[in-house]
Amino acid sequence: MAAEGWIWRWGWGRRCPGRPGLPGPGPGPTALLLLFLFLGPVVADITDGNSEHLKREHSLIKPYQGVGSSSMPLWDFQGSTILTSQYVRLTPDERSKEGSIWNHQPCFLKDWEMHVHFKVHGAGKKNLHGDGIALWYTRDRLVPGPVFGSKDNFHGLAIFLDTYPNDETTERVFPYISVMVNNGSLSYDHSKDGRWTELAGCTADFRNRDHDTFLAVRYSRGRLTVMTDLEDKNEWKNCIDITGVRLPTGYYFGASAGTGDLSDNHDIISMKLFQLMVEHSPDEENIDWTKIEPSVNFLKSPKGLPEHTGGRSLPESPAEKQRGQERNPTPWAPEPRAP
Repeated sequence: MAAEGWIWRWGWGRRCPGRPGLPGPGPGPTALLLLFLFLGPVVADITDGNSEHLKREHSLIKPYQGVGSSSMPLWDFQGSTILTSQYVRLTPDERSKEGSIWNHQPCFLKDWEMHVHFKVHGAGKKNLHGDGIALWYTRDRLVPGPVFGSKDNFHGLAIFLDTYPNDETTERVFPYISVMVNNGSLSYDHSKDGRWTELAGCTADFRNRDHDTFLAVRYSRGRLTVMTDLEDKNEWKNCIDITGVRLPTGYYFGASAGTGDLSDNHDIISMKLFQLMVEHSPDEENIDWTKIEPSVNFLKSPKGLPEHTGGRSLPESPAEKQRGQERNPTPWAPEPRAP
């Protein structure tokens, strides 16, 4: 097993049972010392869940201090969102509802990891429920719209937890988690469940579970990883792992949900943001990360399309055209995983 793959899997290992959403405590001091001597600074890439890495100004934690408060405006909500002592309900199990919750503080971390404790549940039977939750890291906040209760043609990152297959011809098994990066030039196509703009995705059975369900999103040095813990096993399971993603700093975290003719309860219990301690080269440190455009090296072809219609780079946004930037997209490939 390669050292890099081993460290990556270890860092994503078991969550600590007493602290939902956090990675496990890891090895003892002796093992850490030996590992550090053998592998050097690679160990710093591990998110160990220590309190110094938790960024409370970007975290939503019970008892939800600062939510909707003028005295501690850390989070704002709108639409059908209601706040209780145990959860934030983005939509009730009713038709035609939209709700969202957004962090009030822009995030200037280049490397981060978000752990989300959520619950999607309702009275609807199989394929008679919808529509799902979207998790956001975007330039704009609190703008309602048609994409799971938030605006289309957004700038930034979206993770869609979709529970209803609008495309009757799809081979996907729902619920389905997918990722989209946008510079404002792309529109999310609900009729195709976002298939044309999806970077990657996986089937994830998170609806109507009788235990806690978690999702984690890690972004570091162009690598975007999504993991799930849906089986009540206290372990992360791989869902999405891609490279070549560029996200600016200064964007906002949020979550939204929407219902149409079908409905569900969409609840957020917690959102915890951790800072990843990662070393960057001097050139990377000198970049003004607030000025870069969201981009990805390569969009892979949706499943089932002919080869000649293969992946494409994101279209240039108006800002990019104005600056006359040139991009030379190259295909991405997931980094090798340890067996």
